[in-house]
Formats: sequence, C-alpha cells, structure tokens
Amino acid sequence: MTTYIIKNEENIEINRINASLDFVEQHYPGRHELFVASQDSDETIALIELTLARTWRDEELDATDAAANTLDWPNRTNILAYRVLLRDWPSTEDFPETQPTMPTE
Repeated sequence: MTTYIIKNEENIEINRINASLDFVEQHYPGRHELFVASQDSDETIALIELTLARTWRDEELDATDAAANTLDWPNRTNILAYRVLLRDWPSTEDFPETQPTMPTE
C-alpha cells in the first residue's frame, strides 16, 4: 500500500489514505497525489503513529466480532459499548494518544 493525499474540489488536502493506485484513481479521480515525506520528518512519524493506532483499533474490533454477534455472550453489553468507543476513537481529541478501554459495569 502507498499513502496518497486526497484533496477536495478546491484542491485542499482533506485526508491521507493508504491504498492502491487503482483504488485512489477509481474513487478520487484527479483529486489525489502521492504522499512523499523524508523518513525522519514529523509528518512521517505522525503517519506511522496513526497507522499503528488504526491497526490496533481494527484488531480490537475483529477480536470482539463474535461477542457482538452472539446475543448471550457474557459481558456483551460492555463489549458493545467498547466497540462504539473504538469506532468513534479516530474522530476524538484523544486519537491516537489514548486508547479506549472496555467499560465496566
């Protein structure tokens, strides 16, 4: 995967995504460019931290899929609440510094 800068109609950066060139060209025609940063730059370090945080979150969601889909799973209510926290986490001020934790009863 490669990192691309996604731009809006005014050519302003709105996002960065890791994707294949085919995906980017299909979904963002004319509104993308390859992201290139020096290995030691703050942007590169921040991008790595974001990627690691999202990977951790995705793994946590995968690990709780069975509980979310099984009505009589022990502690299911807390697991469902945790999954909401995980899904919302990237849009919070705490992302990526503070990982969500499972609520307790």
